[in-house]
Amino acid sequence: MNDHTAPSRSADDTLISAQDRFIATWGQMGSTWGISRTMAEVHALLFITGQELCTDDVMARLEISRGNASMSLRALVDWGVVQRVHKRGDRKEYFAALSDVWALVQAIVRERMKREVQPVLVGLHELRDMTGVGAAPADAAQAERLAQHNERLDALLDLIHLVDAMGSKLAELPGEQLRATASAIAESSRSEG
Repeated sequence: MNDHTAPSRSADDTLISAQDRFIATWGQMGSTWGISRTMAEVHALLFITGQELCTDDVMARLEISRGNASMSLRALVDWGVVQRVHKRGDRKEYFAALSDVWALVQAIVRERMKREVQPVLVGLHELRDMTGVGAAPADAAQAERLAQHNERLDALLDLIHLVDAMGSKLAELPGEQLRATASAIAESSRSEG
């Protein structure tokens, strides 16, 4: 009896295939979040393999240039989601991703707040200052438009300050407390629905 079935894939092949799919998915998600696809893929590689990899390893696995790998690794270190690792007796610099998903969330929240929310707050405060105490309306209609403008801007400022305070607090919580907080919020929304 001839067995013409295809040989089964090895566990290593299956693992590598699953890792590659994760890397592609994470890269796509990262690009929708406003970071480069390559940066997200480099992070995904380091995270899902759980290995300390050097720039050459990253280049080979993702088939990217040295410059692209170096820039992505540097940005990930700046974000605080990847750390530099030195191996005794090896001159190469290695990199490892945070393995705790809650620490990862906190690092991402901190960076997004710094890059996105805080600049918006600065801009909104500058706008509010333009129409504040020094603004002298010419007539009652202009005064009313100015008051309405400031009310809308103040409401928006209150909202963005609240988002900033929540993000800052979430970024400071210990991992288990962050998980408990997220679980409580999710549970309360389930019970309301």
